[in-house]
Amino acid sequence: MIEVPQHLKGRDFTRLGSWNTEELKTVLDVADSLKELQQQGEPHELLPGRTLGMIFQKPSTRTRVSFEVGIAQLGGRGLYLAANDLQLGRGETIRDTGVVLSRYLDAIMIRAFAQDDVEELAEHADIPVINGLTDYAHPCQALADLMTIREKLGRLSGTRLAYLGDGNNVCVSLMVGAARFGMRFVAATPPGYEPDANAVTAARRAAVQMGGTVELVSDPQEAARDADAVYTDVWTSMGQEDEAEKRRGDLAAYRIDSELLKLAADDAIVLHCLPAHYGEEITEDVLYGPQSAVWDEAENRLHAQKALMALTIA
Repeated sequence: MIEVPQHLKGRDFTRLGSWNTEELKTVLDVADSLKELQQQGEPHELLPGRTLGMIFQKPSTRTRVSFEVGIAQLGGRGLYLAANDLQLGRGETIRDTGVVLSRYLDAIMIRAFAQDDVEELAEHADIPVINGLTDYAHPCQALADLMTIREKLGRLSGTRLAYLGDGNNVCVSLMVGAARFGMRFVAATPPGYEPDANAVTAARRAAVQMGGTVELVSDPQEAARDADAVYTDVWTSMGQEDEAEKRRGDLAAYRIDSELLKLAADDAIVLHCLPAHYGEEITEDVLYGPQSAVWDEAENRLHAQKALMALTIA
């Protein structure tokens, strides 16, 4: 059984930028240890009897399964709470919801549309609140991404990470995480699809402190050249279905295929947070090819989130 540091107990995890590099490194280190224990079949019930409430305004495969399995492996249980089944869906305030759920649960994971809703819930709840995704950020995914890159390449600092496509919530959290660890991050997006300007400013500030860089370009080939890791996400996220045709046209040049991958380092890895739309942001042969780390990345959602829960839930 590993010993979990106590200094992060009770902390919220609403966005990656609210945790410093040492705190994020602690999550990755604990995640590595928990993954090893899981692979060895060693029990690690660090949170016996704890209950995680999981609020879903948006459905998900990986988020629900990884959190529910994760809390169970830690000795607790997960309670699925569809937003429409709560009084939250009938007009109860977020503040009241946070106060009440704090009396029943040991932590809350929320997958929502608005980042402000997550921040408000964290403000009023007396238990840790974990952001499972918003339209602005996807910090749990970024933890799994960083864990996978370190696992596959042996380091984070100095590695070149190229993100291609829409500068969305995944891009924002990945950019901030890369900056925190001194990586050389470059996002290639079409005009109008750049990541949030405030997040870029904050990431660049962190990158300077850690010896990394944050670049924005429009040429996908420029971004992919000599990259150690090449990353993409879906072009049309939940709630953007009406824009799908336009997005496919705007982003067509940003697909990761075998030709583009040749520009990256010989041992570069390919990452995708899933689900994938073959023929749009990535080709099937690349996703299932020898350079793909996507399936390890998906598994690492489980281990990274278990580490996060183990560290924050008292």
